[in-house]
Amino acid sequence: MKDKVVPRTLSGFMELMPQEQILFNKLKKIIEDVYSSYGFYPIDTPVIESSEVLLAKAGGETEKQIYRFNKGDNDLSLRFDLTVPLAKYVASRYNDLIFPFKRYQIGKVFRGERAQKGRFREFYQCDIDVIGNETLSLMYDCEIPSIIYDIFKNLNIGDFIIRINNRKILSGFFESLDLTNMITEILRIIDKIDKIGIDNVREELINLKIPTDKIDKIINFITIEGTNEEKINKLLESDIKNDIFNEGVNELNFVIKNLKSLNMNENNYEIDLTIARGLDYYTGTVYETNLKDYPSLGSVCSGGRYDNLASYYTDKKLPGVGISIGLTRLFYQLCESNILNKEENSVADITVLPLTYNYEYVFNFVRELRKKGLKTDVVYLDKLKQLIKYADRQKTPYVIIIGDDEIQKEIAILKNMKTGKQIEVTINNVVDVYEQDLNNKM
Repeated sequence: MKDKVVPRTLSGFMELMPQEQILFNKLKKIIEDVYSSYGFYPIDTPVIESSEVLLAKAGGETEKQIYRFNKGDNDLSLRFDLTVPLAKYVASRYNDLIFPFKRYQIGKVFRGERAQKGRFREFYQCDIDVIGNETLSLMYDCEIPSIIYDIFKNLNIGDFIIRINNRKILSGFFESLDLTNMITEILRIIDKIDKIGIDNVREELINLKIPTDKIDKIINFITIEGTNEEKINKLLESDIKNDIFNEGVNELNFVIKNLKSLNMNENNYEIDLTIARGLDYYTGTVYETNLKDYPSLGSVCSGGRYDNLASYYTDKKLPGVGISIGLTRLFYQLCESNILNKEENSVADITVLPLTYNYEYVFNFVRELRKKGLKTDVVYLDKLKQLIKYADRQKTPYVIIIGDDEIQKEIAILKNMKTGKQIEVTINNVVDVYEQDLNNKM
């Protein structure tokens, strides 16, 4: 006899229990609903793409992490983010799209990096981007923080702060220090400040052979303190003579001023000159979002403005601004930190427990409940004890018990599983009684 294969899930791939999946889906739906509420269109690009298309701009570590394979004569790869597929999508459909093009996509991406705690090889990304044709209004840079704000208010996972900067400010500042040829390296170091601390940032800048006086200026600059208005004023009043720097300051000033008109609480956003976003394609406004009570989680939502989305597919200039939420990683971190309650989730509002073979009577109740929008489960087991145990383990908040005695009386028993209260209901009032008890009016 052939040995049985041991069932197992590959390392770096998340597989949830049903209760956890319900909660995961709720978070995903909240994000999707907010994206939709701002007028973003959904798209869904293929998980598998031609390697030539997908890797048009890839290189270095990214290319090493690609899941790549051959099928017949085709060289194929699994998508490693949702941005490159978006670039392909916009470039190939340029003549059919309406610009500015606002899209959201929530889907799985794949990276063959070393699996470790909290990092996955298969994970959900939740992205939005606004793509312009030649130009894109800076007002979209203001709209993005408003979207982040609504998402994290609705997720209700604790207080949060959206940290905002502009890459032009940093690039112009470094140019003014005659460090133009080192901007990329300096930005990558500064972007790690939350992980490695200010002392290690200084040490890494020293390793770049930057003179001590310039390192001091860099540290003093990125740690400017004060309110958002005070920081803007310090930047406007600085003696830095650089056009890129001034453009970045004016853009940041525009964004911060307009956030007030979007009815955002000022306690939830701040200028942070340490935010650099390590990816090279960010060219303007950049964002990082952190949970205030859980700083160890790091950034839970990030993104920014870029000059040209699809330069490796088309000569047309397609500037954009967007954000991404790594939902799988965020969900894992929230569970690990006990921020989410995983115990109170049920797929059903009501579970119907038939203690009869008169299923026509039972199904009349089931149809009435579902017609009124209640998620209704029906379980078929032999004994009441088994039925109640099933509903209890499923965390169903209410059950309806129907036996032959109830059928004779033309009623059913509605039971609140939390309080234990039982109420006689008819098919005509079952939904009203349920809603009254749910709202604690009985």
